[in-house]
Amino acid sequence: MARPKQWAKSAFVLIGPLYALADTSPPPDTLQRAEPGGVIVPALLAAAAFALVSSACYIVNDVVDVEADRRHPRKKYRPIAAGRVSVRAALWFAAVLAAVGVGAAGAIGVGENAGGGGSAAVWTAGILAVYALNVVLYSVLIKRMVIADVMSLSAGFGLRVLGGCAAAAVSPSTWLLNCTLFFAMFLAFGKRLGERRTVEDASQVRAVQGKYTDELLRMTTVVTGVALLVTYAGYVQSRHEEFLRPLPGLAAGFNLLWLTVLPATYGLLRIIVLLEQGTYDDPTEVASKDFPIQVAGAAFVALTVAAWWWCR
Repeated sequence: MARPKQWAKSAFVLIGPLYALADTSPPPDTLQRAEPGGVIVPALLAAAAFALVSSACYIVNDVVDVEADRRHPRKKYRPIAAGRVSVRAALWFAAVLAAVGVGAAGAIGVGENAGGGGSAAVWTAGILAVYALNVVLYSVLIKRMVIADVMSLSAGFGLRVLGGCAAAAVSPSTWLLNCTLFFAMFLAFGKRLGERRTVEDASQVRAVQGKYTDELLRMTTVVTGVALLVTYAGYVQSRHEEFLRPLPGLAAGFNLLWLTVLPATYGLLRIIVLLEQGTYDDPTEVASKDFPIQVAGAAFVALTVAAWWWCR
């Protein structure tokens, strides 16, 4: 019920702190460069907090959606829908997970973990509460509202990013927030497109599917995917001077970070192809099962780290 595979989404909590550590530009006079000691531990605590609270929210969603899940070819095997766990026991489990998650957020302001002081814990806990409220509202209301359902899901990813930045006391960049928004929308629209390829009547398992059409979902998936790539390309361009390095025979130099655009483009376009073919019904499932996508992801991370290491 806790969906531990979905804890991978807490990686979004770490993005802001990690990019703050990787920033090679000279900081303004009023700011100091982020230091690993005050960033990593608070960010990991925040990631744990969001993972546990998200698990609690998944359980609440399963309780609300129990009847619809029983009609879904895959979700009908979930513990509550299958009748293996009672609603009462599930809600108690959710309460325990939420309490431990809040405790992890509170630990950010304790002793050596207080990267931004006690205010870091307060801000992280506040963002965590907004995240939980957004998920609950989605489960009981917003998921039936076309487009708003995707915006709500995307807000959840954005709140994860903000939570990580708050915990580590670093400032989230506009580039980071825009990339997160478009990537989350791409995942959400892609999931709805995939469902229409793998389920005979998608509206029976997700009511809002009755308001979407194949053409609309194709368009929104492609548009948000392109917006993501253009936004990330803009970020790469904005870091041109920091990642510019001379190469043999190329006196003008080359922006090493641009190389990361190649695996990012391949991976995103491959996801669209697989969803359109009906091979998978969830982009996150594609990432966990498709080897070429995994290779592209590994290449993106490796090239990013290599470019940062060389330039630092």
